[in-house]
Amino acid sequence: MSGPYLIRGSVSLPEAELMWRFSRSSGPGGQHVNTSDSQVELRFDLAATDALPEVWQRRALERLESRLVDGVISVRASEHRSQWRNREMAATRLAALLAEATAPPPKPRRATKVPRGINERRLRNKKQRSETKRGRSGQGWA
Repeated sequence: MSGPYLIRGSVSLPEAELMWRFSRSSGPGGQHVNTSDSQVELRFDLAATDALPEVWQRRALERLESRLVDGVISVRASEHRSQWRNREMAATRLAALLAEATAPPPKPRRATKVPRGINERRLRNKKQRSETKRGRSGQGWA
């Protein structure tokens, strides 16, 4: 493993709380694929962890609610032929997922008034389009 996987700031995934499971993967590899457990499933108990600040943990539990099974989040990786690269991929994915889930909510949008010029331009274009369509009808030609 290439060290701690940072979530955000100085908070990282604790190696002791990561649960790894390996299984045979489908896909490329020829005869090698029948003998090696290259697919990786990484599980992290989000509900019971002490690694995240309380506010982050609550936010992540709320945002990832649909992906959790008994408070545990699971990530799979099987793109690569090597177990080591799949481990890297799974841990990176988990860190990115937690970083996104623990991010602070965006600032609320401040309502602003639509500028008069924009509204006038919209109405002028609308009127012009209406005239174009009205001119297409065959009325008044005969």
